[in-house]
Amino acid sequence: MIEEALPFIAGSWRRAPSRQTAPCYNPATGDVLGSHVLGTPGDIDDAVSAAVPAQLAWARVSAFERAAACERVASKIAARRDELALLLSLDQGKPLHAEAYAEVDELIVYFSMAAADATRSGGSMPPSTSATRRVLSYRVPVGTVGVITPWNWPYTMAAELLAPALAAGNAVVWVPAPTTALCSSLLAGVIGEELPPGVFSFVPGAGPVVGAALCRHPKVAAIGFIGSIASGAEVARNAAGKRQILELGGNGPMVILDDADLEVAVRASTEAAFLCAGQSCTAGELFLVHEAVHQAYLDLLLSVTATSVRLGDPLDPLTTMGPLNNAAVADKVASHVAEAKTAGAGVLMGGSRATGFASELFYEPTVLDDVRPGMAIVDQETFGPVVPVLKVASETEALKLLNSSPYGLTAAVFTQDLARGLSFAERAEVGWVNINASTNLWESHLAFGGRAGSVSGVGRVGGTSTQEAFTEPKTVTFVMGQS
Repeated sequence: MIEEALPFIAGSWRRAPSRQTAPCYNPATGDVLGSHVLGTPGDIDDAVSAAVPAQLAWARVSAFERAAACERVASKIAARRDELALLLSLDQGKPLHAEAYAEVDELIVYFSMAAADATRSGGSMPPSTSATRRVLSYRVPVGTVGVITPWNWPYTMAAELLAPALAAGNAVVWVPAPTTALCSSLLAGVIGEELPPGVFSFVPGAGPVVGAALCRHPKVAAIGFIGSIASGAEVARNAAGKRQILELGGNGPMVILDDADLEVAVRASTEAAFLCAGQSCTAGELFLVHEAVHQAYLDLLLSVTATSVRLGDPLDPLTTMGPLNNAAVADKVASHVAEAKTAGAGVLMGGSRATGFASELFYEPTVLDDVRPGMAIVDQETFGPVVPVLKVASETEALKLLNSSPYGLTAAVFTQDLARGLSFAERAEVGWVNINASTNLWESHLAFGGRAGSVSGVGRVGGTSTQEAFTEPKTVTFVMGQS
């Protein structure tokens, strides 16, 4: 198992005993798993310098050859599924059997999907104003792409940017989140084995150092970033003038109307709040429940949560929820819940860090009632295993609350009237709405991202969206010979 995350540049790992490193911790135990090198702007410059000539050659390779390389990566991931899942669980904290294996399986899909999309990228032959001139229009890679990714889904969030960028003919320099640098390093090695030197590089380190250097580098043509709103704003400033995909935060309003099937709504609520311990940009973080079903919803939610959510050792096959990943997010969850309690919210379940574990990063599955706007747990992205319930008097009130949020990523609505659900979805000012399903439901082949004008980001990931963002149109004209 990998014990040190090193820079991977120009086809080889950069080993240097004198390099500064930082420890990597197991969030479930607090034990040191290993370390990661603190990369420097010099490492970024070396990676980009290797990427520029490598990308020119990579772009000249046929789309089918690039697709074959991505399929080889997918096959290698499948062959190392157990190793990748185990290190993901140890490094990130998510349950091995309930979540980590599923993330590895989706990782395989991303590379296979990118391979298929690369071979289907077409062009057009628009008409010319001249009868003898012909026009070709097709897409070409933008060049070197910088990718900066988060710790909550360290494999799939990376792959949804890396795989399409590489398949389209770009070179990629990847900066992972420091708290999941070890498992990211394992994946980087799998990818790097199947690509020409320089086409793919990996530089661990602090975001404000290596991430900022990557964004500012004059030879980086585009940036793909997934992470917090605050970090995304900094990325946008540093990468001004470059192509950008910014997939940022949300608070996933879940709207339970008066005609909702409560069993469906409650099962979806537990998935929305407790998958990945609530550490997802798509997590349900605000539950707007119609007053007509409010008490029945709470009663069923408490019952289902008590019997279906098991907080515990991520390696235990019975565990459904593991610890939070790091102290910063655990402190934020505790702060938001404490503030809500002080301001009058009722704690119906949980509400505290869990005891009896080796680490203080375990947080109880929590249900709050009587939350209201102005509380951080309503207005902000908590990123933890909490169901904050706000009772509403009408569908109109729920929609107004949803649309008054600065976020615009995802929402869900629960109703047994499909026409009503579709009408609500059309009026909800977010990029993605699920009807009678958790906000955490999304499919990797579909475009996903925040609504324009919201703080939830710019651009789309998923399906061919990333490939389109990291390519650009090129036009060629020529004159037909006379016959």
